[in-house]
Amino acid sequence: MKRLGLISAAVMMASAGGTFADELSVVCGAEQDWCDLMAAAFEEQNPDTDVLMVRKSTGETLAQIRAEAGNPKIDVWWGGTGDPHLIAAEEGLTQPSGVDTGELLGWAQNMAEISDSRAIGIYAGALGIAYNSEILADKDIAPPQCWVDLEDPRFAGEIQVANPNSSGTAYTALATFVQLFGEDEAMKRLDAIGENVNSYTKSGSAPSKAAARGETGVSIGFMHDMVKLAAQGFPLTIVAPCEGTGYEVGAVSIIEGARNFDAAKAWVEFALNAEVQSRAPEVGAFQVPSNSNAQVAPDSPDLASIKLIDYDFATYGSSETRERLLARWDAEVGDQNSD
Repeated sequence: MKRLGLISAAVMMASAGGTFADELSVVCGAEQDWCDLMAAAFEEQNPDTDVLMVRKSTGETLAQIRAEAGNPKIDVWWGGTGDPHLIAAEEGLTQPSGVDTGELLGWAQNMAEISDSRAIGIYAGALGIAYNSEILADKDIAPPQCWVDLEDPRFAGEIQVANPNSSGTAYTALATFVQLFGEDEAMKRLDAIGENVNSYTKSGSAPSKAAARGETGVSIGFMHDMVKLAAQGFPLTIVAPCEGTGYEVGAVSIIEGARNFDAAKAWVEFALNAEVQSRAPEVGAFQVPSNSNAQVAPDSPDLASIKLIDYDFATYGSSETRERLLARWDAEVGDQNSD
């Protein structure tokens, strides 16, 4: 009985700090193999900490931390498009990490400034179109070069894109169309493209994986995901749309009320480290890293050569804008093109 009492006392003491000191709960918005690499590398550097990691899309994660406000199950949110991270910051669902961002590139600094240091940029990636060259050649379909090409009936049943309600990738595409064409025209164009969409997926990377496997002819997504698949030998051709394109700044955030803030801060420092960011290509992650001293993989898309729009992260990373655009997309695009 005495031994049992000592164990109970130890458990109570461990709980007094708000969490078990050796556990860090992380939600990862990147691809699973990158999530796994980050968790293993962090545990190697911090052997007294066990990383409890789960992969979710950014839309799912935002919904979870909203539902758990005041009693969060997550300590840190790493990866995924920056807009939902900014929305979480705006809603007070995340907190400043107090980590030095002096070595980060300007677009990552901008993310921190917009969010009052609640979201920090960790990588960047541009939106694009990918097509399976074998499928289009077999069907004698001229490849797309521009966003508006995807409205053409020749692509009927050939396009996959994610649903912006669950996918940060697809929300970035929605916001990109609005910034390129204006809100009303964007909805009309997305509806026209929707006539050619065979599936709205949950995950933003799923459409390009389907195109790589020959399950669809064309996908919309981030170019770095497409590069990864092309590097594996799949017959994907990547297009930077002629009108210009939007881009993401992936982010890392600490959840407000995190039960293990110290470990969460250590994770942010780890995630911003140049050597850690330089390891991403080991698992085929070809985003452009945010640390100015990190190595950029030769296969990473050259953002300087792509016609990028001046993406307005402050506006499209606000709750009001996101909710309005998603409501319009549901009513004017998703409902019109559902099975």
